[in-house]
Amino acid sequence: MDPRPVTVFAHRGASGYRPEHTIEAYRLAIEMGADVIEPDLVSTRDGVLVARHENEISGTTDVADHPELADRRTTKVVDGVTVTGWFTEDLTLAELRTLHARERLPAVRPGNTLYDGLYPVPTFDEILDLARIEAVRRGRVIAVAPETKHPSYFAALGLDLTPPLLVSLARVGWTGPDAPVAVQSFEPGNLRELRRLVDVPLVQLTGASADHAPLLTPAGLREVSTYATWLGPEKNQVLPRDAANAIGAPSSLVADAHAAGLKVVVYTVRAEPQFLPSNVDVDRELDALVAAGVDGIFADQPDLALASVERARTEDRCLALRARRSRDLRVG
Repeated sequence: MDPRPVTVFAHRGASGYRPEHTIEAYRLAIEMGADVIEPDLVSTRDGVLVARHENEISGTTDVADHPELADRRTTKVVDGVTVTGWFTEDLTLAELRTLHARERLPAVRPGNTLYDGLYPVPTFDEILDLARIEAVRRGRVIAVAPETKHPSYFAALGLDLTPPLLVSLARVGWTGPDAPVAVQSFEPGNLRELRRLVDVPLVQLTGASADHAPLLTPAGLREVSTYATWLGPEKNQVLPRDAANAIGAPSSLVADAHAAGLKVVVYTVRAEPQFLPSNVDVDRELDALVAAGVDGIFADQPDLALASVERARTEDRCLALRARRSRDLRVG
């Protein structure tokens, strides 16, 4: 079989179909055929890495329904943003294990609310073990792409995410450049530190903030390539939207990143209408990203991304067959 031309990253698992960052969301993504499963990592009070979108968990767990934890509700400033709720760094793993996951976007994904209260919050080690067990069972590589969330914030609390991350990777022997892992971060400093300590692939995420703009210039991309393997831009940085929220021709970012020696994985494609451009459906958006030359796609519905990749592969085969037949006719 031809190698898959674009790597499909299951964003927080198959989060379009199950509450995000649950073992069942990751398991479903693997069953669908995703190449990579992606957990966001935050720390508990006792230094255990767990998978949550943010360290504030009132929107993704039933913590508000636990009167014994009512006194933990507080207000904090996280990376310059004031947030009120319950925070993982104020709970031990044992306390966190008394909670259950909930759908983060119930109005957008009401079907996922059917699974509210069924699944616990998984640890990073449990996710690694799931990937390894399923890889053996299915006879294929299943990679993991953890994102360190707010690493500077956690380090300032004395809960540096890097040491437990490295311990977990060392436990499974994923410490070299060919390991089925890619560690992501929005913070270049965090990635530079990781590059000094471990040789696994790294992903420099970029958003629309002014802080990231210098990274997207040709010189900035060359600098990123000194410590990262992948660039992870927001999808609109590859397919810009106009005033009518429509996409058109791709930007030069993919070509510029490739010229710097970086692979490109874009985030995040979601099927629901409010997340889509005004002029295409999710299938056409996925096809446009594949046509733009990206190397990977983060998707909440990984089955749809896999279908787009297969469409591109089928088209490439047809084009190759036509070219071969044309050559044969000329020779004949």
